[in-house]
Amino acid sequence: MTQTSPTLVPSVVKGTKAVFKWVLGAIVGVIAVIVFLIWPAISNSPVDYADIQDHFKYGSIGSEEVNGVPYWIWKVLPELFPDKLPDKGYTSLGFIQEPGKDLPIGFSQRRVFINRVGLNCAVCHTGTLRETPNSDRQIKTAMPANVVNLQGYIKFLSEVAIDPRFTANRMLPEIEKISGGINPIEKLVYRFIAIPQTRDALINQRSRLSFIYQQPDWGPGRVDTFNPYKAIQFHFPMDKLREDELIGTSDFPSVWNQKQRKDMELHWDGNNDSVDERNKSAALGAGVTPTTIDIDRIQRVADWLWTLPPPKYPYQVNQTLAATGETLFANNCASCHAFGGKYTGKVVPIQEIGTDPHRLNSFTYQTLSNQNTLYAGYPWRFNHFRKTNGYANAPLDGIWLRGPYLHNGSVPTLRDLLEKPENRPKEFYRGYDVIDREKVGFVSTVAQENGKQYFKFDTTKPGNSNSGHVYGVELSPAEKDALVEYMKQL
Repeated sequence: MTQTSPTLVPSVVKGTKAVFKWVLGAIVGVIAVIVFLIWPAISNSPVDYADIQDHFKYGSIGSEEVNGVPYWIWKVLPELFPDKLPDKGYTSLGFIQEPGKDLPIGFSQRRVFINRVGLNCAVCHTGTLRETPNSDRQIKTAMPANVVNLQGYIKFLSEVAIDPRFTANRMLPEIEKISGGINPIEKLVYRFIAIPQTRDALINQRSRLSFIYQQPDWGPGRVDTFNPYKAIQFHFPMDKLREDELIGTSDFPSVWNQKQRKDMELHWDGNNDSVDERNKSAALGAGVTPTTIDIDRIQRVADWLWTLPPPKYPYQVNQTLAATGETLFANNCASCHAFGGKYTGKVVPIQEIGTDPHRLNSFTYQTLSNQNTLYAGYPWRFNHFRKTNGYANAPLDGIWLRGPYLHNGSVPTLRDLLEKPENRPKEFYRGYDVIDREKVGFVSTVAQENGKQYFKFDTTKPGNSNSGHVYGVELSPAEKDALVEYMKQL
């Protein structure tokens, strides 16, 4: 047997070590290059804004990570499916597009492997107004989103998901056209991961939220708050629910002056007295999950809203008439609707208030028991939710920007609310943002303008009743006018 020369062994070992070191160095170098190149793509990076107004309108609250739509898919959907929108683009659903901004108000962006688009607080709490039909639109943050058709957006995503055009072969050329070209790696990610997974996720969401097709149309400025919770968070069998539980549509509220609402019974039915829990609950409604919620960025918004005052009524007020109205308000309204009032922020039983019961009935004891499991394992686990028997008296700060009125937005103006229910408008139009200076609210008699159709609100449909809240209806017409004149200044 031939033996290896002992003089050769050290040379072989030395050469092997050199090769090993070279290979190891090369691997480390390649890894370093890969990490350097793709780290921005795999890191969790929200787009931040220094200005608090911009942060409120466009900043992330954590909704993109699980429920966000990949950026280029979101951008291309209106181009590929224009037949599924009322008109061109997302603005046809009432979303507010500011000049020079990439996304409409209420949409945020975060990079989680790829850029994703989600919703934030402003989508439900930013609105517009015009002084006249020919005036420029003014954007008011923290007011109810009076022109946004959120149900329309949900239905749009649901419909495109089952359309045979939702394929990589159809979508990528459109993405290339509007983007000017994406890099080859990103193109592969979109073709084999982002597009098919997004379609699957939207089909799943469509199935869970199919109950919205059984509801009367919400219309702009309204949302069903808790039924989507049941379907998405808790997997309730929505097809088994009673009609009076399945319809919980109500108006978006304003969110200014939060410090003065501390310890009040919040939400329309007063089911929670914690501002902090209310904020985190609302974040879930925007698509956040208990594991993706961005506590710091939500807190930044909450700190700003804590002392944010409502916009002041900018038009002339008849001060002589308002002085009479102030006395009427003190005698008829202040105990329930002024800060410091004995019953302000307290729940009035449904038998007394007499307004539409559907929103109250939609929040059940079963919903409550599930609601208080949310954020389990975190210091902020919910424990303030409760079931009530009516609706909470809300303060009327900035009431001039909060029309239509009642919890379900079934009465177009304050002046109409002071009439007996049988004398209030049975039908009117929502989504028109020209201010009604006389009656207070928004002009509600315009069916269409420049080809845009506005939403006809029918008070005979389930959840839309304009009954109840008969306080002040016995005042004289002159007294009602004076009361409305005073409330313009609240």
